[in-house]
Amino acid sequence: MSETDTPAFRYTAAMAQDIELRWQEIWAANGTFHAPNPTGELADPAHPRAHAPKLFVLDMFPFPSGAGLHVGHPLGYIATDVYSRFQRMAGFNVLHPMGFDSFGLPTEQYAVQTGTHPQITTDRNIIRYKQQLRRLGLGYDERRSFATTDPEYYRWTQWIFLKCFNSWYDPEQDKARPIETLVEKLSAEPGWAEKSAGERRQAIDEHRLAYVSHAPVNWCPGLGTVLANEEITSEGRSERGNFPVFKRNLKQWMMRITAYGDRLLTDLEALDWPESVKTMQRTWIGKSTGAHVDFASPAGDIRVFTTRPDTLFGATYMVLAPEHELVDALVPDAWPAGAGERWTGGHATPAEAVAAYRKFAATKSDLERQTEGKDKTGVFTGAYGTNPVNGAEVPIFIADYVLAGYGTGAIMAVPAQDTRDWEFAEAFGLPIVRTVQPPADWESGPFTGDGVAINSATPEGFTGGPAISLDGLAVAEAKARIITWLEETGRGVGATTFRLRDWLFSRQRYWGEPFPIVYDADGFAHAVPESMLPVVLPEIDDFSPKTFEADDANSSPEPPLGRATDWITVELDLGDGVQTYTRETNTMPNWAGSCWYEMRYLDPANSEAFVGAENERFWMGPKSDGDPGGADLYVGGVEHAVLHLLYARFWQKVVHDLGYVSAKEPFRRLFNQGYVDAYVYRDSREFPVEAAEVTERDGKYFFGGEEVRRSYGKMGKSLKNVVTPDSMCEEYGADTFRVYEMSMGPLDVNRPWETRAVVGAQRFLQRVWRLVIDEETGEVRVGDEPADEATRKLLHRTIDGVRADTTELRFNTAIAKLIGLTNHVTGLAVPPREVVEPLVAMVGPFAPHLAEELWARLGHDGGLSYVDFPVADPAQLVADTVTYPVQVNGKVRGRIEVAADLPEAEVQAAALAEIAASLDGRTPKKVIVVKGRMVSVVL
Repeated sequence: MSETDTPAFRYTAAMAQDIELRWQEIWAANGTFHAPNPTGELADPAHPRAHAPKLFVLDMFPFPSGAGLHVGHPLGYIATDVYSRFQRMAGFNVLHPMGFDSFGLPTEQYAVQTGTHPQITTDRNIIRYKQQLRRLGLGYDERRSFATTDPEYYRWTQWIFLKCFNSWYDPEQDKARPIETLVEKLSAEPGWAEKSAGERRQAIDEHRLAYVSHAPVNWCPGLGTVLANEEITSEGRSERGNFPVFKRNLKQWMMRITAYGDRLLTDLEALDWPESVKTMQRTWIGKSTGAHVDFASPAGDIRVFTTRPDTLFGATYMVLAPEHELVDALVPDAWPAGAGERWTGGHATPAEAVAAYRKFAATKSDLERQTEGKDKTGVFTGAYGTNPVNGAEVPIFIADYVLAGYGTGAIMAVPAQDTRDWEFAEAFGLPIVRTVQPPADWESGPFTGDGVAINSATPEGFTGGPAISLDGLAVAEAKARIITWLEETGRGVGATTFRLRDWLFSRQRYWGEPFPIVYDADGFAHAVPESMLPVVLPEIDDFSPKTFEADDANSSPEPPLGRATDWITVELDLGDGVQTYTRETNTMPNWAGSCWYEMRYLDPANSEAFVGAENERFWMGPKSDGDPGGADLYVGGVEHAVLHLLYARFWQKVVHDLGYVSAKEPFRRLFNQGYVDAYVYRDSREFPVEAAEVTERDGKYFFGGEEVRRSYGKMGKSLKNVVTPDSMCEEYGADTFRVYEMSMGPLDVNRPWETRAVVGAQRFLQRVWRLVIDEETGEVRVGDEPADEATRKLLHRTIDGVRADTTELRFNTAIAKLIGLTNHVTGLAVPPREVVEPLVAMVGPFAPHLAEELWARLGHDGGLSYVDFPVADPAQLVADTVTYPVQVNGKVRGRIEVAADLPEAEVQAAALAEIAASLDGRTPKKVIVVKGRMVSVVL
């Protein structure tokens, strides 16, 4: 049919755009998606859901990049919008906000390259994002929108930081408490009054949740900044610019997240999160139990942590991280007798050997240093330690596989019971002593399993403590006995440690939250008075940190704020009269703003607190005993499984401990959506070509006449396969795009994008339109005659199924059920209002613009958003069901349970929805339904 023959009232892309833009204006004008608070500026007692149960639905908010959205980005946003619209119709007061995580390195890079202020770029990008999100019909409460770069927002980010700075973790009460309680506790200890003011201040600072430390960091001279581990490639170079990265001990702000290690682990159990994410968090936290053991050395005791203190008698050498604070004090002037070349590396003195090895190790990333199977390297320090259980002198090495930031930065090496230690011992000719009995058939090599202790008794004449023997004991009993012995002799203590490290909280960048900290003349940090918040970024002309020669490992950071000389120096009266102070010139990491944004959504207009207590309790408070509280649904990518979620949980627990919020956790339920992949087409040089210009002929693909190879890849500009939602809205309409994305497969699996398949979603919506509107006349064509019994039963089965599927985020199967009902009603001479109106209401969450338009044309005022979602009549659900195995090319790929009398077309639709992921975007050649037995799909 030509365009001139198209019926005047057909639902086309042009009509869809007219309808969509009009309804978006209506929603905005009416504040349709405003969620009423129980109190404050956003309270609204007259709201239709003012007294309804609440539901807080949250997306992982985006970084507003200059490129805007492609069709993969809105997948989760559309899903939460569908869910929110459904639950709003189901009777809930739904809060669904959207903001922007707008501090970020890409914006700063753009500022460095162009001189454009990051705020200008950020504002422009946010406007673009808001336009795109609105065009998709996403129903956000726009009154609650903010960006982390808004000074009024980061005022409260700084305020929470100050609460961390002015708090400590009380192990007796197992929670954070104000620093004043620590001062009171320390003041009661003997000798406190005799300490100088500086000594007292230092003792207090050592306990703060936010503290300054000389920490081993990833220093990149070529970029002039410290990098997080995730910003470094596996080759030990910067992800941006490919510069070498060095380990340096530098002064940095840290967050004492390790104090919360046990609670972060334990509280996972109460969360409705994917088990895979919980496992990743447990692994990252990495709780271990064992003992701290002190080895005497010329530089003082060296403390190690071991999970197997029962193997102490097999410790034949020690290894320190090259950056360990005692290394310099250990190194003697000359090599001791017997130090061979394997130990010395051929260097004339221990100092030369240690310096050379440190330079070598500094070029490696933590990942490289810990890679299994790599050649073992290291060098003897020239010093020996003393094994506390037998008095043996053990050589002390430094080696890159021990990291200063993990554990104590030192290990006791037991080669007979550890593969890595065995390999190192063999490489350097070190003794190996078995302390655990291996099985009788054990041939050689380290034995890492359990067995009875052997060779584990103090020698005759030992003077380091009472005699002890572990021989013959099982592991658990041997551990208990040796820990008791260590504690009695003062050479160790039972301990629990975590793989989790304190959070490095400094960045040498401009585009981040300024620290609300000043330093006095003695170098002590002081909090800026809360009345002076926010500390706003100063205006500067050069946004780049000072960079150095790429291999200048000894250089030190000079952040951009260091050039704001008028801003750095400030005169304040902090209680001791007016004095001159110096501002902190580092900025916070971009994680800071996203650690607590869910709470600001609840009360964004509050100028007196980051969130009001009543509003927080209403939206995030625990529902019952044992409930941790938090957002009711949090949807985002699994790439944030560890860091963002862990940091947000940490800050939530701090403000909970201090009594500011009722929720112990930020996110009660977490759902990870999959990703949208796209075809990538490569020419003979393996270069990507524009996917939109590729044509298919006889199963082959061509670009400008040249055959190209097709594969899957991540959607992005570099692979030339970007499809924008803007183009989809123009070509098909936003509702068609929404339905297609939600029908592609289960929400939590990756799915391929296929533009040609979008037309299927469009045809479904066109059929829904035709049920209500006559395409030739534009008149409503539904009838008021009752539906027949079969149609009525199908309607109520559909209502029941769509309700259940949408509640559990099974949107693809919900749409399949709606398609089945639509197809059935299409076959009726006159669509009955009794069926059509519930169908339109159920379509509403998925295609809201179309549904609103049809609802209005059916004679209803006031819009569809707060209409009650249809409820199935239980009497109509009584029907026999049958389970169909669904085969794809002869192999069972799924099963569906449907009504025994379901028409064949609807069985086909349900089967295809079930195995959508297996289809991988392909169109079946045949779909064969063997009534009551099976469905066979032939590709």
